Amino acid sequence: MAQAYASAIIEAPVETVWATIRDFGALAAWHPALSSSEIEQGDPPDRVGCIRSLQLHGGGGARERLLMLDDSRYSFSYNFETPAFPVGNYVSTLELIPVTNGDATFARWSATFDEQPEDAGKYVDIVSNAVFAVGLAALADKLRGAASPVVHTERWEGSRPAKVFCSSVIPAAASGVWREVRNFAGMSGWHPAISDMHMMDGARSDQVSGVRSFRFGDGLLEEQLTRLSDADRSLGYRINKSGQPWLNYRSEVRLHDVTSSGECFAVWTADWTASAHDDVQLIPFVHHEVFQRAFDTLGAKLVA
Repeated sequence: MAQAYASAIIEAPVETVWATIRDFGALAAWHPALSSSEIEQGDPPDRVGCIRSLQLHGGGGARERLLMLDDSRYSFSYNFETPAFPVGNYVSTLELIPVTNGDATFARWSATFDEQPEDAGKYVDIVSNAVFAVGLAALADKLRGAASPVVHTERWEGSRPAKVFCSSVIPAAASGVWREVRNFAGMSGWHPAISDMHMMDGARSDQVSGVRSFRFGDGLLEEQLTRLSDADRSLGYRINKSGQPWLNYRSEVRLHDVTSSGECFAVWTADWTASAHDDVQLIPFVHHEVFQRAFDTLGAKLVA
């Protein structure tokens, strides 16, 4: 199965970007390849199952059915009812993720489909570049500097999708960032508050179930690697020992390619159980002093 993908950083709040792309029938308002787009049979554009009809500049078109719409995760999926290209089983998703270090948005557009053997790679290139990348570039131009349509004081903090959600653009290729991040014993090399980090009991730094011990300031912590994936550049871990008043601490780091710039979009999340009184201090501390500080110093190290 073939896969197409493009991504970009849009310099506008996620609420603004979502308000623009959420209308399934309004694709022609921001994608330069289209002369028109409309929902068939007068359906509302947020009715899952509705079909949009697309017309291309210069002729040709397609019909696409809305398969999924998620306001809480800023994403939708659709398929081809009448294909624009000779491909089969086409399913595409456009998803937005807020950049918490600033007020920008990471947008990723992907699709899976079947190509004929003689077309291997042909439509991956067309869909990735002529459709997705061109569309995201036009969307970024249209919305650059736009204000948010709503007033927000917290974004994805406290409950959705995790107690702490921290995301940042790191000015280096995701492959290079991953080489640093996947070394579970290497964080003391790029976080100034961490020292004496090492794997315990002879475990390797890429060994799932391995435990790292380190000092954060004056505190001693032990964290266990629970998942490591080179396939999607992500890892998960839990805290086994800490002086903080929390239980069941779980965390995940995930990296994404930004194809428009060659940079890395990094997301770090954490969940735990603690009292509301303690969370008032714990949530901003983990976000700013642990996660965002790590992203900042790692970026500085990689571009030095």
